[in-house]
Amino acid sequence: MTAEFEPRYLAVEGPIGVGKTALVEILAQRLQARAVLEAAEENPFLKEFYRDMPRYAFQAQLYFLLTRYRQQQELVQFDLFQQRLISDYLFPRDRIFAHLTLDDHELALYEKIHALLEARTPKPDFVIYLQADVDALYKRIAIRGRAYERGIPRGYLEDVVQAYNHFFFHYTDTPLLVVNTTEIDFVKRKGDLEDLINQVQSIKRGTRYYVPLGS
Repeated sequence: MTAEFEPRYLAVEGPIGVGKTALVEILAQRLQARAVLEAAEENPFLKEFYRDMPRYAFQAQLYFLLTRYRQQQELVQFDLFQQRLISDYLFPRDRIFAHLTLDDHELALYEKIHALLEARTPKPDFVIYLQADVDALYKRIAIRGRAYERGIPRGYLEDVVQAYNHFFFHYTDTPLLVVNTTEIDFVKRKGDLEDLINQVQSIKRGTRYYVPLGS
């Protein structure tokens, strides 16, 4: 990458199966940056959550919130002048899932905890939001083959996609690049990756929507 790419702390976001971690690993290699990856599969409640969402939503959500916070606290001590950071999640995204899965009483308690923790987390200075339609997400989820994801209800995934779109439609905290990945494969097709990197390099402020035609 060229010197034009200035952000020191980037976050890549998007719904389940969109390719966040893959892109972070690629960008980290290109930028010689440190990849900060969420280990979702370590959540002991996640498997049961997909089987019985109302029963296990609060436990799964609280585990995610606290483990993400602990990881973010480690970043507070990180020297961004020595090495860039690229994360495969944005801390506020946790509320997207909380509002989809928690009942009113659980959400009220969750919001109090989240507000306390978010105030102490570092903020990225650039965000890439990856989109894809639900059919594409299901295909990618199947390819990566995580057993606990096989039973994700279509209605839930549709709600997640809609909630993400709503969140980022109103997002103004940092420069934002919105990328529709439905027709591209930046892992297997070099041209798709280079086009995406060019878009990342060229945005300095505000929000840009990138809808590639695919290779």
